[in-house]
Amino acid sequence: MICAGIDAGSRAIKIVLIDAGNMRVVTKGLADQGVEQDKLASELFARILKDDGINKEDVAAIVATGYGRNAISLAETTITEITCHAAGVHHLVPEAMTVIDIGGQDSKLLRLDGSGRVRDFAMNDRCAAGTGRFLEVVAQRLDTQLARLGEMAAGSQNPAAISSMCVVFAETEITGLLASGTASEDIVAGVQTAIAERIIAMAGRAAEPPIIFTGGVAMVSGMDAALQAALGRAVTVSPDPQMTGALGAAILASDRVRR
Repeated sequence: MICAGIDAGSRAIKIVLIDAGNMRVVTKGLADQGVEQDKLASELFARILKDDGINKEDVAAIVATGYGRNAISLAETTITEITCHAAGVHHLVPEAMTVIDIGGQDSKLLRLDGSGRVRDFAMNDRCAAGTGRFLEVVAQRLDTQLARLGEMAAGSQNPAAISSMCVVFAETEITGLLASGTASEDIVAGVQTAIAERIIAMAGRAAEPPIIFTGGVAMVSGMDAALQAALGRAVTVSPDPQMTGALGAAILASDRVRR
């Protein structure tokens, strides 16, 4: 029996199919997000099934999560990304007690109990500071690719202090730093530190280890180190961090089928 999770995020649509019998991932896929979220999700789902020779009738349940979850007509039900990320992380790292998720337009810190349930959480979905959008703005301003930011930060000799907590003002601050001769590498390292400090300001420093880092921003090298420095505790990047929410949705879909 196969179950599916669809994470309709602000920057990408992620789909994971699992075998509900052994809870192993059967297949997965990702596509860039766009205006027609439902169409994109349906096309990605159909492509995954075709590539792996799976009949749609063999998929017993589909749960959607993420920013655009309510637009996904394939899904029988929707579940918040908070619950899905907790389920995905608990499956991958059963001992996890804290989840830091940084996506394209929001960031979250979840505190879990021993069984993987969410005890409480803090979320920033109103300001781009502390999200992937901040990194996108920086990449554009520095005329580079998002994928290169981690490499650039690693080359920093003297990380810049980014004091503005608003992306609009921070962009102006970055312009001033460039004009004064500050190296791009130092600016990127400073931005990573600023994002990490924003997460800490949002949730406080009461992050109980093990701390697992999920979301697309977790794939930017150096962000885990920035969070570790801000927290003063080890931070582990989740396996395949961008797919964690979709995995959790698939797991919760299988739970519903087994009831």
